[in-house]
Amino acid sequence: MAVQEARHTGGSGAGARETAHAGGCTCGDCPHGAREGHRRAVAAFLSRRDAFAAGEGLPAAVAHSASASRQWVSEELAQSARAVAERGRAEGEAWLAGLGRRTAVAVWAAVVLLLLAQALTAVGGWTAARTAGLAAALVVAGALTAASWFHRARGGALAPVIGEDNRLSTSRAVAAAWVLFVAYAVLVLAGQLALASGPDRRDDLVSGLGLARGAGAVTVLAVVCGIAVLVRRVVGLRVLGQRLQKVRADRPRAGDLLTDDAGRGTFADIQYVVISAVALVFAAVRLARRPDQLPDLPWGLAVVVLVSAATYVAGKYAEGGRPVILSVVRAREAGDLDAPIRTGDDIEIRGAGFVPPGAQRADRLSRMVVRIGSVNVHVPLVPVTGGFSNPTDDLLTVPVPADVEPGRVDVQVVTSAGVETNRYAIDVTD
Repeated sequence: MAVQEARHTGGSGAGARETAHAGGCTCGDCPHGAREGHRRAVAAFLSRRDAFAAGEGLPAAVAHSASASRQWVSEELAQSARAVAERGRAEGEAWLAGLGRRTAVAVWAAVVLLLLAQALTAVGGWTAARTAGLAAALVVAGALTAASWFHRARGGALAPVIGEDNRLSTSRAVAAAWVLFVAYAVLVLAGQLALASGPDRRDDLVSGLGLARGAGAVTVLAVVCGIAVLVRRVVGLRVLGQRLQKVRADRPRAGDLLTDDAGRGTFADIQYVVISAVALVFAAVRLARRPDQLPDLPWGLAVVVLVSAATYVAGKYAEGGRPVILSVVRAREAGDLDAPIRTGDDIEIRGAGFVPPGAQRADRLSRMVVRIGSVNVHVPLVPVTGGFSNPTDDLLTVPVPADVEPGRVDVQVVTSAGVETNRYAIDVTD
């Protein structure tokens, strides 16, 4: 009752302001634009969280009770976090809508750079190979521009490399880079074939597509494309089998290619991107030197790429894991006597994997639930300066509600990704 009374007294002003400034309000108090709105919402949430961490802003109706104060603060922060998440999703959608245009601009800028490079290096005169290379670049750029228009609401030409979790997929990005490069190389040969005059020249160009010359590049292309399909299948099965926790991101970022869902750099992804980029640069140089045939990627370099790809797949199999409860004990503050777990007490749930990668935001943390018997208890948010002390990845503190029947009951954690832990039995006394 104290929490409800405080909510009506303390939150009525904020609720009235939100109602007054909803919709198409144009006054100076409303954020204009998705990015500015998200920035202001984040700043307001951080300020409020730090104020609560310092013990400020608590209504008098709940200040006398530690449990009531914690519940009130947690619910207030959860509501604010949901508002921040809505602003973040709006910003992500607006960012994706403009990504197609920026992608198209970058593609045509690359075409202009290719033209300048060809003009500056045409020492011996303009050749048919240079014309074919420029024409192939125009065809590829036109195709990517058309793809950007058709997928303009989903990231433009980058839509195929954005995963189901709204992050850039490393395996798809590497495969797409090789597909575009091989397609460009074939178009260069096709352009030279169209410009060739003599039959001997045409035969030489056709023989340039022979498997003996391009076996290394074709092998790498087949492997990276297969890995893109395999990784999608592996991740999907592991998520459905609750062996991998996936949390959707607000929008894709370039750093997704080198990091995990939490934004930490991963060796498997970094080495796969770096080695694939080095091999692509080498193949591009070979194509520039010998534009009349597929790039003859040496088998030594091809094997290096295959080893890198195998390491990447092994890393995908090894990442993640199901959250687990290791022990449940009664929370004890300084000066408390040792006692069994009773209704109304706080319990500490110790384990691992409670907070999935990418779920460190407050709106994700507030979705965590502990099932005690048949009662679902939402994990309270306990703010500290710069973050939260509860919940954490290896420790949760929740109260045992009065609705829990005394006796032996099971404790189970449901993470924000929807994955359930093992059941752990505890004894609750009167």
